Amino acid sequence: MDAIAYDEMGPAGGVDGGQDPYAAVREWLATSSPEYLETRCKQAELFFRRIGITFAVYGDAQADERLIPFDIVPRILSRAEWSKLERGLVQRVTALNAFLNDIYGPREILRAGIIPADLVLRNPGFCLAAMGHKPAHGIYTHIAGIDIVRTGPDDFFVLEDNVRTPSGVSYMIENREVMMRLLPDLFAKHGVAPVETYPEILLNTLQSVAPPNCDREPVVAVLTPGFHNSAYYEHSFLADKLGVELVEGSDLLVRDDELFMRTTDGPQRIDVLYRRVDDAYIDPLTFRPTSVLGVPGLMSASTAGNLTLANAVGTGIADDKAIYSYMPEIIRFYMGEEALLQNVPTWRCREPEALAYTLDHLAELVVKEVDGSGGYGMLVGPHASSAERAEFADKLKAHPEGFIAQPTLSLSTCPTFCDSGVAPRHVDLRPFVLTGAKGTRIVPGGLTRVALSEGSLVVNSSQGGGTKDTWVVDDEGEHG
Repeated sequence: MDAIAYDEMGPAGGVDGGQDPYAAVREWLATSSPEYLETRCKQAELFFRRIGITFAVYGDAQADERLIPFDIVPRILSRAEWSKLERGLVQRVTALNAFLNDIYGPREILRAGIIPADLVLRNPGFCLAAMGHKPAHGIYTHIAGIDIVRTGPDDFFVLEDNVRTPSGVSYMIENREVMMRLLPDLFAKHGVAPVETYPEILLNTLQSVAPPNCDREPVVAVLTPGFHNSAYYEHSFLADKLGVELVEGSDLLVRDDELFMRTTDGPQRIDVLYRRVDDAYIDPLTFRPTSVLGVPGLMSASTAGNLTLANAVGTGIADDKAIYSYMPEIIRFYMGEEALLQNVPTWRCREPEALAYTLDHLAELVVKEVDGSGGYGMLVGPHASSAERAEFADKLKAHPEGFIAQPTLSLSTCPTFCDSGVAPRHVDLRPFVLTGAKGTRIVPGGLTRVALSEGSLVVNSSQGGGTKDTWVVDDEGEHG
């Protein structure tokens, strides 16, 4: 597989004689000793450790100490490549918002028979409490993380949609800061588009979707489950960068269908809550009565029109991988146009023919739980043992509706500094798409995740993957 993977750095001189965005990086790698690169890697690790940027892995006794490995070789996209991605991402998130408005409202797509009604209405991600309550400005997904993979010069695929509580943006921002500190000369040779404007754009996005009855500057807060959560660092990082309060459920109360934050000066009204708590835990009066992470009455404040939740409750159904498989039809139905970014071909195991095909080709396919995330609950057929495939076959037969299958794509590779030196490793990309009352914006780039083990296709940090800084550079090549 690795022999035919698309190498993003490619040959010297660029593809077909075109501009070579990796020219300066290639020269830097050729003239840098392994000792120098290793020193820079250790300095990067020290930076991350000092600022406390960690990622907890559930069930890991050492979770509090784990750093996501960072690779100092940047991943580079030309401005033309990014423009193509940007157009497709805006189209996709616009269609996702239209879909969510529809299924919690008139359900025209179900009536038209585009998607089976039971796939939506019986889906665990479908939220009855969200029915008939349109969020402010009709926006469900304010923050989306769309996972993109590449298989060739012009071949980009959407691997997953993450619109429930997408994470990873803090690493995108911190990766950039570390690169600017460690490699200022290399950075100066490129016209690199900025990502450090993300917090400002996010704050403007959140303020723009405040409830219509908010007649002052909207008050925004970030709701975290607490420091035991795997992404707690990111929650505190974002609150700090936004200049807003980081709160837990115990810091909040609902009174007369309005949300307040307890402060030393008395209760303060909150208009927009950027919540990093899943639906099931956000309000014990509406969802799990045993939850201590949410706020009693939060849904009442939202449905009364006095509070905007970002992302809106019920958004998570769009993360479902069976729903994902219908995205080309969803885009066509709501946008009246073809999808600009391709889906990965997907077999829905709930369909008998797809299940039969999947069982017959387990050794070739990647099989995923429809509601899975973080690289858990999946089978990478070519890398699995016969015993693992047999075990997964039993799961498929018992609950076929819980799985989808996809071909094993040959993900593109980028040069990565490893124990053996600089070598190609498979990568994906998670751009972060922000949608507010004034439109959709995306900072150029995103979080590149890299599979650090040779031949591995699993880039998730929870499964041992690392990250890279992503540079969107001007097409005319070098600067300075």
